[in-house]
Amino acid sequence: MSEFAEALRSWRDRVQPAQVGLPTSPRRRTAGLRREELAALANVSVDYIVRMEQGRATNPSPQMLEALANALRLTSAERDHLFRVAGAAVPSPGVVPRHVSPGVRRIIDRLGDVPLAVFTASHDILLWNELWAAMSGDQTRRTGIERNLVWRHFTEGQRGVEYDDEHAEDFAADLVADLRQAAGRYPDDHELAALVDRLRTTSPDFARRWGSARIASHRASRKTVHTTVGPITVDCDTLAVPDNDLRIVVYTTVPGTESASRLDLLRVTGLEEVSAR
Repeated sequence: MSEFAEALRSWRDRVQPAQVGLPTSPRRRTAGLRREELAALANVSVDYIVRMEQGRATNPSPQMLEALANALRLTSAERDHLFRVAGAAVPSPGVVPRHVSPGVRRIIDRLGDVPLAVFTASHDILLWNELWAAMSGDQTRRTGIERNLVWRHFTEGQRGVEYDDEHAEDFAADLVADLRQAAGRYPDDHELAALVDRLRTTSPDFARRWGSARIASHRASRKTVHTTVGPITVDCDTLAVPDNDLRIVVYTTVPGTESASRLDLLRVTGLEEVSAR
């Protein structure tokens, strides 16, 4: 058995179902994840998992390896080893990091009373909790560039979201300035360069802002999100993860307000709807 196949199988056996939000049962025969569970987490077919573990699948793509690393809760060192033994180049420091560490995943798993999501430096959404999905929609239905916040903001707007004039301007300006900083930090990232080119071609507003060459980081903002339980006004704060340049976006409400009461209600009704999907 190849080192790639052996490592993949060992890491699958190591992950406990509870770590990835799956139910456990005393009758469960598998020590860790079942192949079909890993396949679902990595968004790949069960047959492909079988072929990889049997050494019959060659040259998995970097995107596939990153998905496996995230699904298996690998550390950065383990992720790099997975790439090497698969015959792929370890992600370059000049490319936007997309690996979510086990510690960041635990934050998302354990803080269920506020909407949380994890974004890359280029504003691709990677991970979110159920309350985020209840408030902002099911992100699993989005793929590719549609998972990028900057693309959605400048090409389709954020449907169901309202800002006052001050925060609307600050949000748009900061998104572009923050993306420019990312382009400077990650000059080898072809996907980021392609995103910027498409935005400059598609959105005159983005092109105008990009032309100003403003450099800044994304600041806190306030917005109103229209949900199934009514409008909820939230403060949006961004927490930095220095080791891999990820951003944890957190929505909170002012205590004692109608928005706080509606968020409490959404925790019940919204999570029931998400769980039923």
